[in-house]
Amino acid sequence: MYNILVCDDEKDIVEALGIYLSAEGYQVTKAYNGQEACEKLKTGDVQLVLMDIMMPVMDGITAMNEIRKTSNVPVILLTAKSEDTDKILGLSVGADDYITKPFNILEVKARIKAIMRRTQKEKKQEERSNTLEAGDMRLDCEGRRIFIAGKEINLTAKEFDVLELLVKNPNKVYSRENLLNLVWGYEYPGDVRTVDVHIRRLREKIETTPSNPKYVHTKWGVGYYFQLTK
Repeated sequence: MYNILVCDDEKDIVEALGIYLSAEGYQVTKAYNGQEACEKLKTGDVQLVLMDIMMPVMDGITAMNEIRKTSNVPVILLTAKSEDTDKILGLSVGADDYITKPFNILEVKARIKAIMRRTQKEKKQEERSNTLEAGDMRLDCEGRRIFIAGKEINLTAKEFDVLELLVKNPNKVYSRENLLNLVWGYEYPGDVRTVDVHIRRLREKIETTPSNPKYVHTKWGVGYYFQLTK
């Protein structure tokens, strides 16, 4: 369930929006000034903020600046002003949209749904960008997990680092020296045999037949590379 933070110093507006949004299936968190909104954002899981600009203690513009220091949560600003300068200021500090008071609740619902659709699409795109797929192999780079034919394979941290580097650069041959420097670092005191050991262990875990690899291949006398073979 989406949690929407509604912030306005006019309690009637907060209550009314709470009733309408709850009826739409949203969870509603309430705040009555910018400072309170910022505090509730830190402690709660909020997917969208509806916030007035003109408020006591901390106004909406100042709150926007604070929110954007730590969060990319979508924010729709509510304003009683119709001047373009007010709208431009709100958008320039990071607001995603604005609604001018008095507003129609149908417009509020439509704006919320539009932003939710956009953020869901962006989230899916981000998830795809953090996932690498090759045949029946799926590499979750953010979660540092690998699945082959739907089965999770347990890799050590360095085994995952080596595989991730190779998968992100298919058909590029890396010498053992390059892999040692890129994965272990230039200051690593070990030698290139460390790479051979990790490649061997990696193949034992991800290859059906390690001696005839499907994923991680050897370019004899040069190094290792990733290529999906049937």
